Amino acid sequence: MGDKRVIVVGAGIGGLVTAVELARRGLDVVVVEKFDTPGGKMREVAVGPSHIDAGPTVFTMRSIFEDIFARAGSSLTDHVTVRPLDRLVRHAWDESGYLDLFADAERSADAIAAFAGPAEGRGFRNFCRDAERVYRSLDHAFIRQERPNLLDMTRRQGLSGLKDLWSINPFNTMWGALGTYFQDPRLRQLFGRYTTYCGSSPFMAPATLMLIAHVEQQGVWIVDGGMQRLAMALAALAQRQGVAFRYGETVEAIDVAGGRAAGVRLAGGERLAADAVVLNADSAALAAGYFGQEAAGATPATNRTDRSLSAVTWNLVAKTGGLPLLRHNVFFCRDYHREFDDIFGQRRLPAEPTVYICAQDRDDSHDDQPGGPERLLLIANAPACGDVRAFDQKELETCETGTFRLLRHCGLEVERDSELTVRTTPTDFERMFPATGGALYGRASHGWRASFSRPGTRSKLRRLYLTGGSVHPGAGIPMAAMSGVMAAESLLTDLVSTRRSTRTATSGGMSTG
Repeated sequence: MGDKRVIVVGAGIGGLVTAVELARRGLDVVVVEKFDTPGGKMREVAVGPSHIDAGPTVFTMRSIFEDIFARAGSSLTDHVTVRPLDRLVRHAWDESGYLDLFADAERSADAIAAFAGPAEGRGFRNFCRDAERVYRSLDHAFIRQERPNLLDMTRRQGLSGLKDLWSINPFNTMWGALGTYFQDPRLRQLFGRYTTYCGSSPFMAPATLMLIAHVEQQGVWIVDGGMQRLAMALAALAQRQGVAFRYGETVEAIDVAGGRAAGVRLAGGERLAADAVVLNADSAALAAGYFGQEAAGATPATNRTDRSLSAVTWNLVAKTGGLPLLRHNVFFCRDYHREFDDIFGQRRLPAEPTVYICAQDRDDSHDDQPGGPERLLLIANAPACGDVRAFDQKELETCETGTFRLLRHCGLEVERDSELTVRTTPTDFERMFPATGGALYGRASHGWRASFSRPGTRSKLRRLYLTGGSVHPGAGIPMAAMSGVMAAESLLTDLVSTRRSTRTATSGGMSTG
């Protein structure tokens, strides 16, 4: 297929993986990226002389990336250095102490029992058992399918698989299901937070999202130098396969000819012809016409009420004291119901949000305490309404005050310097990723039907394919990578079936491909 050209729009993880997969199969691939570096949402910001991760910070499902590099004749560890974490996450609710989860599930169970009582330790073991069961049931029947539907999934599952899935009541909410494992409300908060990994509320997301806990339990790694090194490694791998990159170029429209995607038009007027186009952008931007009106009908629009979480983030260099941080830390607000009602019900910033902190100069050791200022990323959940309103200074200051007050309540002191702080709001995320309102995960996974509502890799426009966190199988680095593999396979299948067709005379004197 060396005579076939594919344009990949966007160098996020999904686009990079698609480019690698297509190029290693002999296609001529060009990646067009509006930013100056690869990664998309996997980005860094400069704070003074420091560079700090400002997007995804948790690296899981490492084997997916090992397979991608191996298929391209390379190795993940030839490009990046990754180190496993023993202590996965530190959790705090107040100054009375904290709870760590470990890569070893038995150590986590013992820690939970010491923190909240033996019954809660047993509840955790049952939760882990069922989370693994859900993952095993959905891995091949749903997650790894290009465009699953309920009927196909039922057929693939078989009776035993459906029985396993039904046993945890997939129509229940995550919050409701957690009540069967944990009586301590702090633990329901802790494990309910996994729904935010795909931008959703634990009070509306289905119980099947407990599978995320199983994924994390299988291993969390640190990427030395920051997460963007993974994107740069994929870009380097793609270039070794012959992929051409055009950074700092904005695609203004997807060209349509003969009922199919036929290339792209750049903002400067240049046209790049192609046999197929892969779009690595939020599908909402396509539906909203950001890539031209001719292609806008290729995927359904996303209602504003169906959007996932956005965020207010602070990248800062600061001294910390009090509670010792690990690499990953979560500080829980005192009213979880109110936090998510503020975000999804009232569409406002929570006065006291739950706060995630990635301490990027630490690992999982108590002894790894920087002696001076350190690089931090703080994330507070927010509504995805950055396209319809900009939060005023008073609202942002109220959220910021509540954020750092909560940290003090949990025993952490942060000595901030406004000159060494970069704040990002839903409006800023909307500017970077248009038509999303700042939503960082595509559609929210609210209700059991939501997972079937994400677009698949094949769009409604022939030869236009979709990849990234807004399409199936969903948000997160491993899922975006899987969508890239699926997009490449769909495209290759379609091109092969076209090439193998022969022209056939018809009674009307026409010839068809």
